[in-house]
Amino acid sequence: MAARSVGRGVGRLLGSLHGRSGQPARPLRGGSVPHRAASGLWDSAPAAPAAQPGSYQALSAQAAQEPAAFWGPLARDTLVWDTPYHTVWDCDFSSGKIGWFLGGQLNVSVNCLDQHVQKSPESVALIWERDEPGTEVRITYRELLETTCRLANTLKRHGVCRGDRVAIYMPVSPVAVAAMLACARIGAVHTVVFAGFSAESLAGRINDAKCKVVITFNQGLRGGRVVELKKIVDEAVKQCPTVQCILVAHRTENKVHMGDLDIPLEQEMAKEDPVCAPESMGSEDMLFMLYTSGSTGMPKGLVHTQAGYLLYAALTHRLVFDYRPGDIFGCVADIGWITGHSYVVYGPLCNGATSVLFESTPVYPDAGRYWETVQRLKINQFYGAPTAVRLLLKYGDAWVRKYDRSSLRTLGSVGEPINLEAWEWLHKVVGDSRCTLVDTWWQTETGGICIAPRPSEEGAEILPGMAMRPFFGIIPVLMDEKGNVVEGGDVSGALCLSQAWPGMARTIYGDHQRFLDAYFKAYPGYYFTGDGAYRTEGGYYQITGRIDDVINISGHRLGTAEIEDAMANHPAVPETAVIGYPHDIKGEAAFAFIVLRDDAGDSDVVVNELRSAVATKIAKYAVPDEILVVKRLPKTRSGKVMRRLLRKIITGGVQDLGDITTLEDPSVITEILSAYQKYKDKRAAAH
Repeated sequence: MAARSVGRGVGRLLGSLHGRSGQPARPLRGGSVPHRAASGLWDSAPAAPAAQPGSYQALSAQAAQEPAAFWGPLARDTLVWDTPYHTVWDCDFSSGKIGWFLGGQLNVSVNCLDQHVQKSPESVALIWERDEPGTEVRITYRELLETTCRLANTLKRHGVCRGDRVAIYMPVSPVAVAAMLACARIGAVHTVVFAGFSAESLAGRINDAKCKVVITFNQGLRGGRVVELKKIVDEAVKQCPTVQCILVAHRTENKVHMGDLDIPLEQEMAKEDPVCAPESMGSEDMLFMLYTSGSTGMPKGLVHTQAGYLLYAALTHRLVFDYRPGDIFGCVADIGWITGHSYVVYGPLCNGATSVLFESTPVYPDAGRYWETVQRLKINQFYGAPTAVRLLLKYGDAWVRKYDRSSLRTLGSVGEPINLEAWEWLHKVVGDSRCTLVDTWWQTETGGICIAPRPSEEGAEILPGMAMRPFFGIIPVLMDEKGNVVEGGDVSGALCLSQAWPGMARTIYGDHQRFLDAYFKAYPGYYFTGDGAYRTEGGYYQITGRIDDVINISGHRLGTAEIEDAMANHPAVPETAVIGYPHDIKGEAAFAFIVLRDDAGDSDVVVNELRSAVATKIAKYAVPDEILVVKRLPKTRSGKVMRRLLRKIITGGVQDLGDITTLEDPSVITEILSAYQKYKDKRAAAH
């Protein structure tokens, strides 16, 4: 049954974004005046998009047909500029060229901090919901600016200059946010690494980015457990020759080993001035790198730049979630992922919001943790992953109904397609059938939400489990297997986007050709998302999942090649193949097929060693749920593993194997089916 959007009209929201137009430019940064309306360029800029209430279709058409007229005024009026841009956009998907707001100069930290400190210094910027229940910490915009400046000055004192890369290996915390903003303030480039990755994964990212400094905690706390972050960093930097120092903050009172590279962060910051002059950055200068899995090889260091990314994060935050001044915005994502970057840090802070930092887990100390936090902090928007929803659903409704959720207006889902049962439970039980629920589709590469039920016409329907409407400037196209555009409704295909938008990644660090090959080669002239989608007769979009060799485990994208590489180093395992399969809680899980040498010995021992290898080389969440020993893998005559056949075997689709004419030896199917049945029988007997 369709739900109804209770959000305000698109036009009024866009109008609020243009609210600064015509106001006198106010001094920031000790007297300097940002360019807003005083420039002749701004005076001659196109008029802002017509913003009539309920004008989603008209605004979408303008963003598609007149990108400069749509995005130019929004950038002018939303962001604080040092120097106005001279060109709104210069993009060409056929060559992979992407440029927005060219010639403009600004500083992201000024947009996220200084402008709000000037107007309302004691407004709360962050509420840190620590792992320990009921011990939240509130940080004002003034305090966050001072912390950011002290940390920025500390980085400068230890040799970090404009363009240098800094690795941040920390869980969600005010210090981690300040570290990101400190890099932005001095023009350094941060790469946040999820604090659940192994030392080897961390080292690979540090080396690829050539990081000069690592910022970490002595330890982390999550779900009541201590995580030895500093030990992991110590192990990683043994392999990282570019690292000159490690700045160590303290999350616990426990002492850790401090070596020659290690510097106590709090002590260093206490020595520094709470004022740091911001670096004026070009619109297309690097802001951050974030690593994401690809279908082959090493994770990709995707590069996001300054102005376009910040504008897109701020605009989507405001319009998709119906953010209003004074709201408490609760995105429970980790900052190690793009969701945390865009909707914990940059989007909310650019809009002057109060953003919740959630350090714990949804079931610590019990299954009511999310909802107790909503009640205590009076959260207005709640944004989380379907994996957590499916987990909590199994605990029943009582944990939800125990707490007052009347503050909630918008619920959001992110990271993977949400199944209908989870959507209905989130809408009816958590949201009392009154909250708008936005199922959002986007990627690390896109920088911000691309398809979601909101913004929309006033009162427009929201269909369960469907992302539905493209955001302004997003033009989806479905492709068939031959690379032809699929027209009309009630159709499926590979999801591509036909026009550039400000928030998209610009390149893969150090390997632009890989960027072109990954996203623009499969369908020339289009950005290829790697996802499949279905379009209804009404023109709404539903994401059907990955169509490349990438799986989505609990909202975390992971290339099957990464898992295979981690296992392939075992001397007893000459061949592996990993596929994704549906999982009740995680959405998808990894299933590994392995071939052992004749002299491999005890297969159970080898399987346990493989699990440890994946956890060590990647992370614990990447360990396959199932590992099946087989005599051989199904291959084509050219030697390519036919993974789709392996998927058919474990999902019960063997009656329709499709075209197997290229299979070298069809009898391998019977072999694997037999091995899988014995594996299932053994598992059943054990339980």
